[in-house]
Amino acid sequence: MKRLWPLLLLVTVFAHAGTPRATGDLGVVVERADGSLLLVEHSHDGILARITGLGDLSHASVVFSRDERYAYVFGRDGGLSKVDLLEGRLVRRVMQSGNSIGGAISQDGRLIAVSNYTPGGVRIFDAETLELLADIPAEYGNGKRSKVVGLVDAPGQRFVFSLYDADQIWIADMRDPRRPAITRFRDIGHQPYDALITPEGRYYIAGLFGDDSMSLLDLWHPENGVRRILRGYARHDARLPVYKMPHLEGWAIAGRQAFVPAVGQHKVLVVDTDDWSLRDEIDVHGQPVFVMARPDGRHIWVNFAHPDNDTVQVIDAETRRIVKTLKPGKAVLHMEFTPRGEKLWMSVRDENRINVYDTATLTRTRELAARKPSGIFFTDRAHRTGL
Repeated sequence: MKRLWPLLLLVTVFAHAGTPRATGDLGVVVERADGSLLLVEHSHDGILARITGLGDLSHASVVFSRDERYAYVFGRDGGLSKVDLLEGRLVRRVMQSGNSIGGAISQDGRLIAVSNYTPGGVRIFDAETLELLADIPAEYGNGKRSKVVGLVDAPGQRFVFSLYDADQIWIADMRDPRRPAITRFRDIGHQPYDALITPEGRYYIAGLFGDDSMSLLDLWHPENGVRRILRGYARHDARLPVYKMPHLEGWAIAGRQAFVPAVGQHKVLVVDTDDWSLRDEIDVHGQPVFVMARPDGRHIWVNFAHPDNDTVQVIDAETRRIVKTLKPGKAVLHMEFTPRGEKLWMSVRDENRINVYDTATLTRTRELAARKPSGIFFTDRAHRTGL
């Protein structure tokens, strides 16, 4: 009976909502301390089930199949898990490395790529069976292997990623999944620590921990190589100890503006996406971690690294001014907008809860109990490049 109760709970809730259940309002919340996921729905802000047995989720991320039925969970312990959202169960789990930092799903939805610290490299799996199709070791200099970060999917059945230790960016063309074609870009800047791809899939941008700039690769014209942008953005400010690296996948792009977390500063940078020049700097409460745009681009929500992670600030994208400072609780780790942006879900780890906000009034409307929650992922990500 203990093993049956999550499924019974799922069936009860789904029956109440009407069957068959669609997937468009589903999502998962990572419970990092327990190795579990909460299966949630955001139409009524409810928890449907808890799915256990997923290993070390201390830095977990999730992508979804194109039909939104399956979630692929990348655990810090190297585990790759496939979860059925409609049945609320773990389908399969493979231990594919010793230390993993994230993953991506291909443009056609058939391939899952995982980026690894140990051993450094990327492994490619069949999305249906989790069969290993290709192993791409991140080798550089005398057979050494680099940690891989900033792995994203890109148009043309490609994956793009950065080599932290080797100062490189690689493109893996996966049109033949068992024979990846690799293009390497060297000397792109020191210690790329994370990266993103712009929503249309054209520009790959890597943040540099060791250099006062960022690196940009135009995927329409990779023959032009990598160029540096935002050189010297921190030259007027003392670098502070970095308590948590910003997550560049949370860049906020609103119209022609990108709102970017500054490394080691209490600032959000405003960048012109036409020429990638610095337009403005916004002083904020602490060191930004996620800088996220509401889907309509009007407001930018920002959370912060320790010791300021009890605070969230909301920036008006038009005036570039802070319009609200929230105090949600201790250790705000992640935020996720509902697909059209009328609500925002927020994980508050040390309070063991999820807060739900009305984004028009900027007020909290609901609290949901969760065990040390971190990442929140809704299924609309299945249809967006780089998420």
